[in-house]
Amino acid sequence: MKIMPQLEHPRRKSIDKQEGNCFVLRNDAYRNPIEMNPVTGVWATARVSPTLIPTRSDGFISTAKTCFATLFFLLLFCIPAFAQEPLEEEPEEPLTEQETVSAPFDSIIGMLPDMLDTGTYNILESWHVNYFTRPEENCEDNDEKLVFPDSIYKARLAMMPCIVPMTFNETVRKCIELYANRRRNTVRYMMGMADFYFPMIEQKLDAAGLPLELKYLAVVESALNPTAQSRVGACGLWQFMLPTGKHYNLEINSLIDRRFDPEAATEAACNYFKDMYQRYGDWLLVLASYNCGPGNVDKAIRRSGGKTDFWQIFQNLPRETRSYVPLFIAAAYIMTYHCDHNICPVRSQFSVVTDTLMVSRLLHFDQIAEILQIEKDAIRFYNPQYKREIIPGNIAPSILRLPIDKSFSFIDSEDSIYSHRIDELLSACTPADASKRNEKITHTVKAGENVYTVANLYGVTAKSLRQWNGLSGSRLTPGRKLKINIDNGGLTYSSASTNPPAASSTPAATSSTASSTASSAKTTSSTGGGFISYKVQTGDTLSSIADKHKGVTVKSIQEVNGMTTTKIRTGQTLKIPKV
Repeated sequence: MKIMPQLEHPRRKSIDKQEGNCFVLRNDAYRNPIEMNPVTGVWATARVSPTLIPTRSDGFISTAKTCFATLFFLLLFCIPAFAQEPLEEEPEEPLTEQETVSAPFDSIIGMLPDMLDTGTYNILESWHVNYFTRPEENCEDNDEKLVFPDSIYKARLAMMPCIVPMTFNETVRKCIELYANRRRNTVRYMMGMADFYFPMIEQKLDAAGLPLELKYLAVVESALNPTAQSRVGACGLWQFMLPTGKHYNLEINSLIDRRFDPEAATEAACNYFKDMYQRYGDWLLVLASYNCGPGNVDKAIRRSGGKTDFWQIFQNLPRETRSYVPLFIAAAYIMTYHCDHNICPVRSQFSVVTDTLMVSRLLHFDQIAEILQIEKDAIRFYNPQYKREIIPGNIAPSILRLPIDKSFSFIDSEDSIYSHRIDELLSACTPADASKRNEKITHTVKAGENVYTVANLYGVTAKSLRQWNGLSGSRLTPGRKLKINIDNGGLTYSSASTNPPAASSTPAATSSTASSTASSAKTTSSTGGGFISYKVQTGDTLSSIADKHKGVTVKSIQEVNGMTTTKIRTGQTLKIPKV
């Protein structure tokens, strides 16, 4: 790790030529650092702060050296375990100010979000990771970890055009370092995903009259993974718990879970933000309530003598919430100033331009995939809300999102799609009237399942599942039979006493991804569709890779991967066309 000097900008020569998200700093930028309280963020003296001059972004000077690399770091990324739902237990005894100043990192910011969250692990299993093979061009990227003086962090946060206060203090600084150093590979991935989700999120926030910087909360919540699931049942891009999701009119049953629908979940999050801001009138308290629930925020306010400033009630909040707001500020910082930390996006090659179709008949993903020649994993990615790969358009008009070119093909081939293998794929599905939507089934527990994953699978609460089966904890023994009262979403199955077809604990978990995960140690693995994936090894060239696959040429590899040069990197995943 390199600590930068206070009198000279570490990348002055290159930044003077750069334009875009980077900033040029004047010669006095590092003088007179300001001392502050590490908890409250109150500055002891008013001294000269750096002045930043925004520039344009055409002059990055070298090709990116790194790619979407070590999966280990992704496995360790943080996703909060509790979103919206108030914690039942009392907050722990707070640290004193002196203890806060001298405590190690994890103690200072409280309890870090769940390190082994299954939602982040699903990122590694899901289809779209194979498409993160193109680093940002003309971007200087390396693994040199830069640490700046506090005055620079404070000045950069102050320059951000935000309504939500971007307070800087010791807690925030350590969270910035978490992203900039220990989670830099994850940041590269998230910036690529931001191309897909941020425009939609910004549009919804703007329509609701909310601060656009609230989009960064999705970074903290799910790492911009729409199929993320926490160990306690929070789901989707915004990590809604089931009761909160239903309260905000998200349809959740055994067939559909709108918490996984990025657009519907974003609208629900906007409504939550508006409700909480009306209650508190303070954006940092709104963020705190999103994590631990308004009940815990109210409790912290009472214990703090009626104070309503986040940093003044900081020590009376649950431990995880103490890290939650600083992580939000740090996420906003790193997604804005990533180039100043030598972090460049790894762009995706899947289509970010989609179209929405309204389906009015019962439809299976396999029907779409086979007629339109599109990977079923791609359909799942664009439509993660359909838990059983069935679109119930016969019950109510239902949304289908596809890449723009495939949407035109769908319209042209609509009749063929609806009739394709209909008896084989949909014969077991029978429409149910409103009086028969509540159904009793038996679920056989699979390895790795717990109370929360099974509850999410069928759209019921963990509390109800425990009551129906006399359970006290969250662990389940594989092979155990569970009785579940479900809302079948308007479809009954011919074999209702056992697990319905295509049941999956996570929308991204499929037979094809499981196969890919099982063979992840291998260089080449099947990904379905018209290609296989190949992980570049040391010494590989496009020519040598083509030679390893009969009938494949360098040109065909370039075309399927959208490459304009023959440059590849060790660890890069390439699509190899099947011949």
